[in-house]
Amino acid sequence: MDVKIKEKTKSIFNSYELDKNLFDEVFSEENITKKYYLKTINQFSKLSLSEYNKLNEFAKISFFNQGVTFAVYSDTMKGVERIFPFDLVPRIIPIKEWEQIEKGVLQRNQAINLFLYDIYHEKKILRSGVVPPELIFSAKFYNREMNGFAPPGNIYTHICGTDIIRHSDGHYYVLEDNVRCPSGVSYVLSNRETMKRVLPDFFLSHPIMPIDDYPLQLLDIIKSVAPEGIDDPTCVVMSPGMYNSAYFEHSFLAQSMGIQLVEGRDLFVDKNFVYMNTIYGPQRVDVIYRRVDDDFMDPLVYRADSYLGVPGIISAYRAGNVTLINAPGTGASDDKAVYAYVPDIIKYYLGEEPILNNVHTYRCEKDSDYKYVIENIHNLVIKPVDESGGYGILIGTKATKEQIAEYKKLIAANRRKYIAQPIMSLSVHPTFIEESGKFEQRHIDLRTFCLMGRDKQYVLKGGLTRVALKKGSLVVNSSQGGGSKDTWVLQK
Repeated sequence: MDVKIKEKTKSIFNSYELDKNLFDEVFSEENITKKYYLKTINQFSKLSLSEYNKLNEFAKISFFNQGVTFAVYSDTMKGVERIFPFDLVPRIIPIKEWEQIEKGVLQRNQAINLFLYDIYHEKKILRSGVVPPELIFSAKFYNREMNGFAPPGNIYTHICGTDIIRHSDGHYYVLEDNVRCPSGVSYVLSNRETMKRVLPDFFLSHPIMPIDDYPLQLLDIIKSVAPEGIDDPTCVVMSPGMYNSAYFEHSFLAQSMGIQLVEGRDLFVDKNFVYMNTIYGPQRVDVIYRRVDDDFMDPLVYRADSYLGVPGIISAYRAGNVTLINAPGTGASDDKAVYAYVPDIIKYYLGEEPILNNVHTYRCEKDSDYKYVIENIHNLVIKPVDESGGYGILIGTKATKEQIAEYKKLIAANRRKYIAQPIMSLSVHPTFIEESGKFEQRHIDLRTFCLMGRDKQYVLKGGLTRVALKKGSLVVNSSQGGGSKDTWVLQK
């Protein structure tokens, strides 16, 4: 992979500085362009800095015209809507590497789906001691309403976002499996559309795997798990509303699939069937792609103060009259403490070795792990097991003494809530930084998207490459100011 093809062309990459302690996706330690990036880097190198800046502005206009926004929640910006940050230099994955990633993602999702069925039914894996029962029953998102109930086709995780990084050793690792309401796929499709608009010649000169079939694949998956006896199901996307940080995605996907976007107030339940209010009168709804968390779905079952859900919808679901995507209770498997057992879960249900590596994980609930974490916290990353979006994370090497002391108290007060991992050195990629006016190394990860339905599976060819725009930061999440790149899987 790191063969010497030719000297790195200068021009806009002239000031690009390599940190040889980091795995650079594009350039080898000898400053040589990697083979599968050669054509792309040569094309970009023919641009002047002013030409690149113009293209960068065109990209912003494209995102603005598409309405691609995301709400940012940070110390300085509270819920500020901003144009989704995008970098024009794509992340490239050769087909042989991608095939392994795809197989690994499918393997994990098959095992997780079997695990979810088991923990809500016979609980064999818990009785066998492979996974501690107390770990599952104490998980925040373990949903007792799902005990004894099987969703159509026994599919729980219709949509999964698996987060993958490449470490400094060159190997891929899974950071986490997001199986509640994983977001980001709309930005994958918008990134691709922007690349086609801004750099059509660049795009057409590469054998890139297509991704524009995702909305139809998603709709096919959704329809495949409709209640029994429904040949032409009515499907909707259910959103918490326009103030949700991912509302753009909700509306984008509904429009792309050609189905209605609704909120809880647009639906009602009558005799255990769900209906949608329309100008022509009530219309029965058969499948709901929900982007509303479990706790807010039904005020008769979960939070009584929720105005986002639909009273009676869980009763209709358990009666088999409507399908919810993803199934309630899937969050029991993306608890970050449960993540530590996914390799064992794969072996237990599939009888296979994991294709993708896990990151070694310390469960603070275990006495030996807790002792190690407290003694080595300055060299570890601490994560709450039930948060997402990069919130609540402490990176020991970047933390102050006061922060470390605070987290030691937090962990001691609720050991079940925290896990710790070695600080993984996410790979880096050339990214244009407007403040400096040049390309700099920035850490990246990859969120893949896997769909599962009745007798059908699909993995989006590429996924969302997220970029930590702040120098040295390992937090790539869009909700905290991260950006993204188009991800190209090359067919040859």
